[in-house]
Amino acid sequence: MERRDASTDLGVLAGRLLFSVQGELFRRLHAEGFDDISPRHGAVLAYLRADGIRATELARLSGQHKQVIGKSLDELEAFGYLERRPDPDDRRAKLIVPTSRGLAEMRTADALMAEIGERHRQSLGPKAYDRFLADFRFVVEAQRTTT
Repeated sequence: MERRDASTDLGVLAGRLLFSVQGELFRRLHAEGFDDISPRHGAVLAYLRADGIRATELARLSGQHKQVIGKSLDELEAFGYLERRPDPDDRRAKLIVPTSRGLAEMRTADALMAEIGERHRQSLGPKAYDRFLADFRFVVEAQRTTT
């Protein structure tokens, strides 16, 4: 059986991009003093909002199971990045809210991701990079609607 060429395989390419970006991001976050988090926490940290978000929404946005999100939430709470508060709109629900350390991590990660993106924008050229992002978003959304 002949396998697909890894250089044209969407899953292989998407995985390589994910692992490479995550690797750089978390190496640099560790150098900035956030050395207790790892890529598995990214499913929470990437979608955390300053005004809070529910765990069910984190699971939906990240595409992760609620149990996986719950474990990351427990760890990040223990590390001091977030806290659970009653949701003012529904007292039965909890909002996941970043602490001051969580907000600092969010600002740092956002700045690092902007640097990574800008490096690729400069390499490809602004027009090609914007087109790449638009096409990539289209493929991601199209794939998410089939699962």
